[in-house]
Amino acid sequence: MPQPQMTVLEILNRTKVFFEKKGIPDARLDAEYIISYGLKMKNRMDLYLNFEKPLTPAELDVLRTMVARRATREPLQHIIGDTSFRGFIIKCDRRALIPRPETESLVDMAAESLKGVENPFIVEVGTGTGAISIACAKEIAGVKVLATDISEDALALARINAEANATGETLHFVQGDLLNAVTSEAIANAIGASVDSATLPKIDCLIANLPYIPDGEKDKLQPEVAKYDPALALFGGADGLDLVRKLLQQTESSLKPGAAIFLEIGSEQGEMLKSEAANYPWLEFTGIHKDFCNNVRFVSYKKL
Repeated sequence: MPQPQMTVLEILNRTKVFFEKKGIPDARLDAEYIISYGLKMKNRMDLYLNFEKPLTPAELDVLRTMVARRATREPLQHIIGDTSFRGFIIKCDRRALIPRPETESLVDMAAESLKGVENPFIVEVGTGTGAISIACAKEIAGVKVLATDISEDALALARINAEANATGETLHFVQGDLLNAVTSEAIANAIGASVDSATLPKIDCLIANLPYIPDGEKDKLQPEVAKYDPALALFGGADGLDLVRKLLQQTESSLKPGAAIFLEIGSEQGEMLKSEAANYPWLEFTGIHKDFCNNVRFVSYKKL
């Protein structure tokens, strides 16, 4: 006598319990995402409309593979293949950090700082998936964005995302180390000018979400981060701020007076950077900022 087919609700409940045993955060939510994606539903709400739907052996095979991957703590975004950042679909894999919702505030901060600036020129250093630059390119009127990364693998992923989100000639990429990548040639390519133009712009807004985890904290990271995110994008030296300090030292001649700098940091690093502000006399330290979870997440500066 054939065994009765398992229903959507039954596999959802079993997956949730399995994930809880594996220590998966948000076990129910992840189970919902995986099952709705694996069954090619439009969204998670379709699960609730199909709880009694029996699953075919082929459907169960697809779900088992995805559930097994998540049980190893592979990030959900890698399994599904993408995530949403300010409503833009961003492809995710091992080449770059997964963009986090908290980081979205950098786009709001940049847009606010550029009110009244015509044809603003934004540089993002360490673009990763390209999510921040894509959002700026799509949301800020008249903008030109130049995004840099030291990793060619990350830039290849960012270019895929930019094309998928139709940024056109608004967003350009260049490989290099911090602001060393922002050469006259790179700027000319970004704004569509000749390299020898006397009017190549300086930066109106500089954004960076650089590696800021102290080297000694690897053992404290979630497996999703430690095992699957590139180390190049995570660790910033003994106190996590080596690259942030290096970037700030490079800003003396590349920014317009009044230009804003917005940096994502660790929750314990805001006061440290504030205390070091005198090391960059061409900059004014303008604030420590919290994210929507009320955690310290950003610092800002203004070019004098």
